[in-house]
Amino acid sequence: MISRLPLDQQLDSLRAVLSRNDMLTEVLARAATLDLPGWYVTAGCLFQTVWNVVTDSPPTNGIKDYDVFYFDAGDLSWEAEDAVIKTGREVFSDLPVEVEIRNEARVHLWYEDKFGVACPPYESTEAAIDNFAATTCCLGVRLERDGRWRVYAPHGLSDVFNLVVRPNPVLAPRSVYEAKAARWQEQWPELTVLEWPSTSLTIASGG
Repeated sequence: MISRLPLDQQLDSLRAVLSRNDMLTEVLARAATLDLPGWYVTAGCLFQTVWNVVTDSPPTNGIKDYDVFYFDAGDLSWEAEDAVIKTGREVFSDLPVEVEIRNEARVHLWYEDKFGVACPPYESTEAAIDNFAATTCCLGVRLERDGRWRVYAPHGLSDVFNLVVRPNPVLAPRSVYEAKAARWQEQWPELTVLEWPSTSLTIASGG
């Protein structure tokens, strides 16, 4: 099993699996040309590619969009972010997929209105990835200038390869996790979805 390999071999396996998704590798290559600060391709397009390969499905099966996160705290205006989004729209215009570009330095300005809970300002793109609703989602990849892949996976890769969806109750509300997990399980019935921790369990564990 890939999840029981040494970590360096898991990383090699991750790259091999993700490279099966030609659309993902194209998005990575084009995103690198934007030279955005602290950028990563992240979220569903990564772990869902793994799920597809592990379950012998087409690599792009069920992937709604491709997320590109970056971090620029120098200008928190919508106009600055929108300029980057428009540039990206030109770069990705001929691809038959939606590529969403977001400045994670601005998330705290709109998160509460959308999800009903306050979001402290992030200090990096990695901090934003840390706060996904499921730990399984906490994964980011980018191409460095020398062609190497930089992988950010604060919770490791075992759950991703083992088709386990584990809650990450640090920011997103329970309803967001459960809605996402239910949608994913419809598409990938092989998933094991773990329950959101109860209040008593959270308190007992010091959380």
